[in-house]
Amino acid sequence: MTRLRYAALGAALAYFFDPQNGRARRKETIKRIVRLSQRQRGRLTARAQPDDVTLARQVESEIFGDADVPKGQINVNAEEGKVVLRGEVVSAEMIEELVSKARKVQGVQEVENLLHTPGQAAPMRQ
Repeated sequence: MTRLRYAALGAALAYFFDPQNGRARRKETIKRIVRLSQRQRGRLTARAQPDDVTLARQVESEIFGDADVPKGQINVNAEEGKVVLRGEVVSAEMIEELVSKARKVQGVQEVENLLHTPGQAAPMRQ
């Protein structure tokens, strides 16, 4: 039985420390272990995906927290985890900031940015 353990250990060491492919094998194994542990943790602490209305309200709460954001000029919709931002804001920097804040909200899978600045044509939906 002890010889079998040593043989298995030797085979594993040879597999992972092979001069040509060992590094790639180690990296791939580490990735798989991390994904598996994340999946296991997710099962223990998983929360239900919020419905579209709840998700849109959560995004609104996050992006409208700043007093400089023109609340009446931005429309937020959610469709199966995808958030769509429409409207006119004062600067390109604000657009980037709003999109970034929307992406950080838990449950947001994707953000479609249809925001534009004054004088710029509104982007069309893809």
